[in-house]
Amino acid sequence: MLMYRIARKKPLNATVTLMDIEAPMVAQKAEPGQFIILRVDEEGERIPLTVAGYDREKGLVTIIFQVVGATTVKLNAKNEGEYLQDFVGPLGNATETEGLKKVAVVGGGVGCAIALPAAQKLHAEGCEVHSIIGFRSKDIVILEDEFRACSDQIKVMTDDGSYGEKGLVTKALEELIQAGNQYDEVIAIGPLLMMKFVCEITKKYNIKTVVSMNPIMIDGTGMCGGCRLTVGGKTKFACVDGPDFDGFQVDFDEAISRGAIYKDFERKAYEEACNLFKKEVK
Repeated sequence: MLMYRIARKKPLNATVTLMDIEAPMVAQKAEPGQFIILRVDEEGERIPLTVAGYDREKGLVTIIFQVVGATTVKLNAKNEGEYLQDFVGPLGNATETEGLKKVAVVGGGVGCAIALPAAQKLHAEGCEVHSIIGFRSKDIVILEDEFRACSDQIKVMTDDGSYGEKGLVTKALEELIQAGNQYDEVIAIGPLLMMKFVCEITKKYNIKTVVSMNPIMIDGTGMCGGCRLTVGGKTKFACVDGPDFDGFQVDFDEAISRGAIYKDFERKAYEEACNLFKKEVK
């Protein structure tokens, strides 16, 4: 049976982990914006995770995940050299980068892991990239060096001012726009509320804005319907129609409301998984 080896495991902060997975067929086709579906073991649930990078020569696909639910607890318990049951993809539509000359890439929290491949590809294609990455505080900053390597300009923002500049990513974005930067497009990836407010800023200046609706994906195939959202008055599915959408057309309030439905269920599953591992350690 085909299994997928964990070639590298690296903690990025206390709750976010990077893994390189040996998956040559996925690595050959993967592009920024797409995602995979994995199962940790035979009894595990299927979860979608966005492709955070790939090495076609080595056959590796990078995933970055936050330990927030039952399955990510189990995934994080795996070590280098161990295997995952399933690793399917790439799925979804790739981020469109062709023809863009100057782009602002805005990432919030763990959403920076999704924004990074887009920034890297744009940079490789000769696009001028301005990156804005935001976090609550210094201790959870991730991927700063990687963003610096592919950005012509970068702003690191923290809510509490413990690192970089104090303030939200929207503050930094508006300052760059008011400084005279004329962007072909803004790409925003992060919490739903962050993307909503980024779009409110860019709408004032009529700058096309693409958002990734990964935060509301559940099943990853369109079958469960959990990722449905309203875009331009029509029902879309984040996993098969996206994950990227025109931010001006997304009904963020509806998406935020629907996302809250699963919080209690996920918290219960997370606590059960944590208790299980505590028993195993004893």
